[in-house]
Amino acid sequence: MCLSAQVSFAASVFLVGGGTAISIEAWRRNKRYLPLALMPLFAGLQQFMEGFVWVGMNGNDPLTVLWGAMGFIFFTWFMWPIWVPFSVYVLEPRESSRKRLFLILAVIGLGFGLLLYIPHGLNSSMVVVEINNQSLAYEKSMWLDFMMPRWLTNTIYVALIILPPTLSRYKHVRHFALTLAAVVVIDIAFLQFAYISFFCLLAGLATLHLVYIILTNKCARECPELFA
Repeated sequence: MCLSAQVSFAASVFLVGGGTAISIEAWRRNKRYLPLALMPLFAGLQQFMEGFVWVGMNGNDPLTVLWGAMGFIFFTWFMWPIWVPFSVYVLEPRESSRKRLFLILAVIGLGFGLLLYIPHGLNSSMVVVEINNQSLAYEKSMWLDFMMPRWLTNTIYVALIILPPTLSRYKHVRHFALTLAAVVVIDIAFLQFAYISFFCLLAGLATLHLVYIILTNKCARECPELFA
């Protein structure tokens, strides 16, 4: 989490524990839910890596900062643009006319995520972490800045995260898209000084909405032949 190592590790324990429990429930109830159920667990692992960024920053240990930051941005820049459309793809009924679109968006997310993440792994000097307003900021260096304006990179990223659940057949998955949209609005309006870190924190908490969807088996109301 963007506030301190202690808070990051505490959030990690909470999200990993909840994500593990709901993943077991998804496996038992309906495996179509499993990619969604893994999101809180992944968000918890991401917070765990950010805890090590804090440890490195506080201890003046560049290697720990680099290791933690590469783990954190693996989820931020690489995994989420792929995993969100893929999760909606798995959930969507086979006969849905939009199922192929979700797979295409996942493939686009794969290419986009590789462009965002791989250059930082090849050139560690591009991994720049600062403390801004007592929060971790990763905004200073992004390889795609050499190819397009940052606002366009952010727009593509947000579209890959929000568009798939928005277009889902299931009403409650579309409601999750509204939750993510609220996270983006709050992040842009109030947290620009460390928007990447805060977005991941708030989006991680937003995955608790998915826990509610799975526990109550909301998709069964609209597609009982698959989820009842």
